[in-house]
Amino acid sequence: MYEKFQSFLQNELSSIREQGLYKDERIIITPQSAIIKTDANKEVLNFCANNYLGLADSKILIDAAKKAMDERGYGMSSVRFICGTQDLHKELEKRISQFFKTEDTILYAACFDANGGVFEPLLTEQDAIISDSLNHASIIDGVRLCKAQRFRYQNADMNDLEKQLNDAKDCRFKLIVTDGVFSMDGNVAPLDKIYALAQKYDAMVMVDESHSAGVVGKTGRGTTEQYNLQGKIEILTGTLGKAFGGAVGGFTTGKKEIIELLRQRSRPYLFSNSIPPMIAAAGIAMFDLIDKTNTLQDTLHQNTEYFVQKMKSAGFDIKPTQSAICAVMLYDAKLSQEFASLLQEEGIYVTGFYYPVVPKGQARIRVQVSAAHKKEHLDKCVEAFTKIGKKLGVLKG
Repeated sequence: MYEKFQSFLQNELSSIREQGLYKDERIIITPQSAIIKTDANKEVLNFCANNYLGLADSKILIDAAKKAMDERGYGMSSVRFICGTQDLHKELEKRISQFFKTEDTILYAACFDANGGVFEPLLTEQDAIISDSLNHASIIDGVRLCKAQRFRYQNADMNDLEKQLNDAKDCRFKLIVTDGVFSMDGNVAPLDKIYALAQKYDAMVMVDESHSAGVVGKTGRGTTEQYNLQGKIEILTGTLGKAFGGAVGGFTTGKKEIIELLRQRSRPYLFSNSIPPMIAAAGIAMFDLIDKTNTLQDTLHQNTEYFVQKMKSAGFDIKPTQSAICAVMLYDAKLSQEFASLLQEEGIYVTGFYYPVVPKGQARIRVQVSAAHKKEHLDKCVEAFTKIGKKLGVLKG
């Protein structure tokens, strides 16, 4: 049987290559940072990591992880409810709750698991999930695992959201679900308007803060801080794998009864190993750090504003952004790959994004700014983009 299936797979892979959609993995041989080295022994400036606060190589976090390994071991070899819960896990959950001003928190191996495990335990076919059309794949997959009725509204379109809420009016419970920051465009969900509609139509709200936590809001506490809604949103999900140190681990935080039921019934929590002690300890150290000072968030906001202004002045088509994500629109998949490849030759490490990661005809290079970037890094990136943009005919002159 496999010979037939193998032939099918080979044809599929050939088709992906011919369409210019094949994804090659590039190899880094240094810690994740603003400056990295590839296996070609080439030093480049990294503008495609989710390392928003520059903490992926933080000595403070590394030392906390090393200490935890010495004192608590390498891994837990168990799920939480059997023998996989240490005091470090409980302390990290407490710190996440304090950071977001929520009632309780539950940890997962990744935010993909948090989103995959949140809907099915809470909602049934009597209920409705109203989801933004650009929500992350993990939300889409989580919704598929749930029997609730599904409604979808166009990205950040409040008129369409209201229509979907009205269509779902006969459902028992209604949950509006949105990314805090939409990772391919960089726009922030209009949470104030979403919350107002939720109040009007007796609905709850869930926000995935993966790309907004640590980034959005004056002190980086995400969209609920941005819109003065801390403590009012029923469910927040997020990750430790982006601004919060860049490792692994996800979480759901929110109303205590929701979190309590997830501990009893959420399958990715019940059937996956606990995160390693070193990850929990580094997470605690990270919250200690960002609770003391807002320097990293301030630097990130300044860097992003500077970079976006420079790129617009150079003539690039930039998606409106309120985050650390700058989507440089190229529209053509092969062009985005060629552009990214030539940028790497200039010492700028970025990735072209194209279908199916973004819609067909919406190819782009997503530039992600970090607090670890210096002004000279940002200037070099703009200069390289401008040079390649003129070479490939994206820019005139």
